[in-house]
Amino acid sequence: MTSADTAADVGLLAPVRAGAAVEDATGDAAYVRALLAAETALVRAQEVLGHAPAGTADAVASATADATRFDPRSLALRARSGGNPVIPLVTDLTAAVAARSPRAAAHVHRGATSQDILDTAAMLVASEALRLILADLDRAAAALATVAAEHRDTPMAGRTLTQHAVPTTFGLKAAGWRSLVLDARDRLAAVRAALPVQLGGAAGTLAAFSAFAEPGTAAAPGGAAQDGDTGLALVEAYADATGLAAPPLPWHTLRTPVADLGGALAFTAGALGKLAADVLVLSRTEIGEVSESTGGGSSAMPHKANPARAVLIAAAARQVPALAGILYGALAAEDERPPGAWHAEWQPLREALRTVGGAADAAAALAEGLRVHPGRMRENLDATGGLIVSERLVAVLAPRTGRAEARTAVTDAAARAAREGIRLHEALAQDPALAVVVTPDELRSLSDPSGYTGSAGLLVDRALRRGNEGTVPR
Repeated sequence: MTSADTAADVGLLAPVRAGAAVEDATGDAAYVRALLAAETALVRAQEVLGHAPAGTADAVASATADATRFDPRSLALRARSGGNPVIPLVTDLTAAVAARSPRAAAHVHRGATSQDILDTAAMLVASEALRLILADLDRAAAALATVAAEHRDTPMAGRTLTQHAVPTTFGLKAAGWRSLVLDARDRLAAVRAALPVQLGGAAGTLAAFSAFAEPGTAAAPGGAAQDGDTGLALVEAYADATGLAAPPLPWHTLRTPVADLGGALAFTAGALGKLAADVLVLSRTEIGEVSESTGGGSSAMPHKANPARAVLIAAAARQVPALAGILYGALAAEDERPPGAWHAEWQPLREALRTVGGAADAAAALAEGLRVHPGRMRENLDATGGLIVSERLVAVLAPRTGRAEARTAVTDAAARAAREGIRLHEALAQDPALAVVVTPDELRSLSDPSGYTGSAGLLVDRALRRGNEGTVPR
């Protein structure tokens, strides 16, 4: 076994993201590729403005074409001396470019600071990770829409504070899950569209880029930058070269983009966690109203089919808010470049992206394979012998007997039903005072839980009119 093998993080303790597409998109190799892309894009932007000779960007791109030549482990070890991996990367990249074109090598990383490159790379990684997450959220939403439509009117017990409350429908529950998934999708899509490049130079003034520029070459083609300023023109050209947004200011210590990203990821984890929490409850042996298509096994009990996907999603929902908390804490970053606050973001942001990505992948598979058991839902509805519709009976009887009298009659009948092991409508039929205002057949009909789901069906219809707005961006 090599030292690289022993150092690799292959997801042994993070099965929620192991094997998911987001794992590769957020790994060390992906970050190296993004760092190289950021460096190449900066040279290309300078070339577009005439600040570097024609062909410079192609020479840099040629040197970065095979990213495997830049070893992440070596970069990590050498990053300890300077505090970030960009410093050794620039050394290696400059040497690789110099082997092809010494003139082009002089333009590698010119005017930039390490944070410009690492922040831009982080945004590139985040953009790709979010693309994958958004696709999985769309899959989950589409599957849940099908479930909600199919079970629009399937009655089940509504539960509050762990106990039976009043009837609801499984369609309404599934529509609620989908609504949260779409809320998460909207937040992530908005954040993704706003992910910015970072470019400010040593202290956020862009001064070095003006110093390096040749006279008369300040403005971008088409006059994109205000007043032909070299720095502003370069930010816009850099944004164009990366496909990211152009920020109004360098954000070395203005960490809104990272905080917003962390918040949206935490919301998404929680939204998917709600789905998982409900599935975990409803798939309990004694409830059995839903099950996953392929349950996980047990090392000790051969009979078990655990709701493994829901378990992993629930675990993710508990982790990501804490990671987002670190990102929010990094907002308090001093000076023009922060010592420690910025550095504290790197790993939590990566873990938040990959954990949410794994959860979204698991949620899509869970929703697409969810097994619904209406028979068990009906059995559970009947488990209390009609007590679940006591609210309805009070509402119907109140105009006939008075509200206080109706509540007392139903309360007494509920106690009698529990004591004697009979159904609620049978206990109510034994009340002489009620015999003159309601018939046994009417009591039996009023005690049917499937007849007391209110506007659930219409609420499902309304929820499903909200589509998966837009398509997943490339």
